[in-house]
Amino acid sequence: MRRRPADYRRPVRRRFSYWIWALLGLFSVAGLVLFMVQHNYHEDRVEQPTLEKNAKSEHISYKGLNFTEEILSATSLARQLAEQISLAKAYVIIAKEHNNLQLAWEFSSKIRSCQLLLSKAAMREEPITLEEAEPIIKSLSALIFKAQDAHYDVATTIMTMKSHIQALEERAKAATIQSTVFGQLTAEALPKSLHCLNVKLTTDWLRKSSLQDLAEEKGNSPRLVDNNLYHFCIFSDNLLAVSVVINSTISNADHPKQLVFHIVTNGINYGAMQAWFLSNDFKGSTIEVQNIEEFSWLNASYAPVMKQLLDADSREYYFKGSEDLEVEPKFRNPKYIYLLNHLRFYIPEIYPQLEKVVFLDDDVVVQKDLTSLFSLDLHGNVNGAVETCLEAFHRYYKYLNFSNTIISSKFDPQACGWAFGMNVFDLIGWRKANVTARYHFWQGQNADQTLWKMGILPAGLLTFYGLTEPLDRRWHVLGLGYDLNIDNRLIETAAVIHFNGNMKPWLKLAIGRYKPLWERYVNQSHPYLQDCVTS
Repeated sequence: MRRRPADYRRPVRRRFSYWIWALLGLFSVAGLVLFMVQHNYHEDRVEQPTLEKNAKSEHISYKGLNFTEEILSATSLARQLAEQISLAKAYVIIAKEHNNLQLAWEFSSKIRSCQLLLSKAAMREEPITLEEAEPIIKSLSALIFKAQDAHYDVATTIMTMKSHIQALEERAKAATIQSTVFGQLTAEALPKSLHCLNVKLTTDWLRKSSLQDLAEEKGNSPRLVDNNLYHFCIFSDNLLAVSVVINSTISNADHPKQLVFHIVTNGINYGAMQAWFLSNDFKGSTIEVQNIEEFSWLNASYAPVMKQLLDADSREYYFKGSEDLEVEPKFRNPKYIYLLNHLRFYIPEIYPQLEKVVFLDDDVVVQKDLTSLFSLDLHGNVNGAVETCLEAFHRYYKYLNFSNTIISSKFDPQACGWAFGMNVFDLIGWRKANVTARYHFWQGQNADQTLWKMGILPAGLLTFYGLTEPLDRRWHVLGLGYDLNIDNRLIETAAVIHFNGNMKPWLKLAIGRYKPLWERYVNQSHPYLQDCVTS
């Protein structure tokens, strides 16, 4: 068989290979072009919604603008305007002090324009634009330069503002002191209805000789010195308050006829007290009313508090006040040397034949039978009282001046305080320990008010130090005259609740939550009381 020549086959294969490579190259170029076109098309489709979305989000952010953050931002125009307002207000004060009323008026006008722009921006919830802020910023800057040319420089501004701040602080302090004084006056003032009641009863006492005869007869009753009965003492000039104390004690007693109440008041209220307690029924209990002015033994040669009452410096300190703003007004309250308050230190002298008594303040309400107090074992102590050091405040160091060596050498600063207002006194132990002499000693040491500054409690803490027996807390719950958040369960289980504080229950400023606890023992049916409340 004949074979084809090799040179005939080789050229045909070469032409076919060139065509293939040419077509492949063409397809590659076309594919690349199509890919680039398609890629650009997709990028355009994706970019458009993104821009639209960003535009929308920017629009929403303006609509939901937090203007507080805007005005606090260090780069915002609102912050710059606010700072200029503060500076402009300072220059208004300085210009007025220098009698430059025209400049002060110009500043005030620009301040109002600036405030108006800020309020508009806050209302529309959009930032202030440069076009809006620029005219005001420029005009305020020009005024500030004008003020500086008038020698109202930064140093002058700072000194002026400091003096104004100091003046405002002094005015605020004076207002606080005045508020405290007014609060105390309100707490101590006798409401008109109670004053009316006193007047009516005093009139009865003076007109009706039968009442005076009856008082003399009852004053000689052997029950007044019978130690088999339960004796309570109250020292007060508030007739209605004393009546509530006695009514509440009797109402909750198992055997009211075994109770004896010893009241001491002043000469002004003596007749009214006698008329009230002689003409009302108290379930067979015995009630004695005495006049403090008839205690001849209570004189300046015996009682330090009487010396303070007669001392010119003490009278100036307590009754006229002091110009020293560092001394709190409550420390200058004349009630702290009010003689009736100090009678509790003279109970053995007032009742020389009694062995044990329960002392009650006139702002307490009794809710349980108190006769079991008389059988409590005081373990040789003289005073039975509820301790108050569950709160950190009621420790000795809070009441007494421990920088004085007389105090620091004799007393523990962390010793627990206790409450006056419901106290059991063992008068036999009192006389043996000569407690009244201890009281006289400490009152004499504090003639210049350096050991303590307020109240009779510090004197009691010193006098009965080491002689006080702590009682169960449920016997005596305090704070109803100032604390709005006493636990109801604590009040319900208390034998005695105490309205200590300025918000006394017979005043309009009493705490409404506690007032019914006191009012339930007021004799609302008495015709005099009804007439006085109505009138």
